[in-house]
Amino acid sequence: MSSPPGMLRSAGKIFGWQRLLVVGIAVVITFGLLSPLWRSGLPPLLLRIATVGYAALLMFGFLERWPSRLPRWATRWALQVIAVALIIPVINLAYYIGSTEAGAPSFWYDRDRLVGFVGLTLVELVLAPWVALIALVRQKEVLVQTQALEFALERSRLERSALDARLRLLQAQVEPHFLFNTLANVRALVDVGSPKAPHVLDRLIAYLRAAVPRLQQPLTTMAQELELVQAYLDVMQLRMPDRLSFAVRAEAPALQSPCPPTTVLTLVENAVRHGIDPAEDGGHIDIAVSLLDCRLCVSVTDTGVGLGSSSGGGTGTGLVALRERLRLCFGASAELRIAAHEPRGVVAQVWLPAT
Repeated sequence: MSSPPGMLRSAGKIFGWQRLLVVGIAVVITFGLLSPLWRSGLPPLLLRIATVGYAALLMFGFLERWPSRLPRWATRWALQVIAVALIIPVINLAYYIGSTEAGAPSFWYDRDRLVGFVGLTLVELVLAPWVALIALVRQKEVLVQTQALEFALERSRLERSALDARLRLLQAQVEPHFLFNTLANVRALVDVGSPKAPHVLDRLIAYLRAAVPRLQQPLTTMAQELELVQAYLDVMQLRMPDRLSFAVRAEAPALQSPCPPTTVLTLVENAVRHGIDPAEDGGHIDIAVSLLDCRLCVSVTDTGVGLGSSSGGGTGTGLVALRERLRLCFGASAELRIAAHEPRGVVAQVWLPAT
């Protein structure tokens, strides 16, 4: 048995305001056609027409939901139209029989009343099926629109889920790449037996504690990203103090701009590993963050060995994964550009939408 809220929802679907309006218009039209010819009182006529109209609406809406299944040879819309056409003479007949005074002959023996019954029924039969068909057409249009909207929403949800899954996969690739590079730096410190090794290891541990949790976040701020880069370059400078120098410049309005974690760090790691480290005399890394034409520009320029000259043994996943993460987060509005820097070195730029 349906609960009261469920019954109210069903009634709301049957007696929607649009349907009530359409039936009301049909009642007014029918009343306007018959009132000049009607000899009895007009208020009873209006009441009869309205009763027939809204009873037909009730039958029409009821047959939308019952029976839940129809035989293959039957169509629901035909059943609704036939039911509307049948209920009109039945209600009119009940009205005329009920309004006959006690002891008076049946209305079909009274010519005027019989003509009134036939005329009223015919006019209502002409109008009612057309009203039902108009309602069916409108109902189909609304159904198609609703299904199209639901399909679009479901497709959007699935696409977003796929993008999130892809982004999580790329994040999972970034973390081991990041950790492998850091462990390689630890090994290099141990190999050279530097007296600064304990201090550098302490800095590395603090660096990892700050960095690893951020790798799991979908987005970080440019300020947090530059803190990570600063910590990384401090460690690298302790490892090769005479071969690495760097500068970090950032416009204040750009610091709160969002970016995927390790965006700048990936470019800086790439510059150190494949540019500065292989160069005999090392080099300089310049990091600049600015807002240009309503876009965020991150530029990492190194004076290392340049394109095509690196002897580093990187896995090659860093820049590839970064390019894909930028595409998933920002679509076509994000770019990664790599170019040669004169007289030597590489300039890597990331362009992101500024928010």
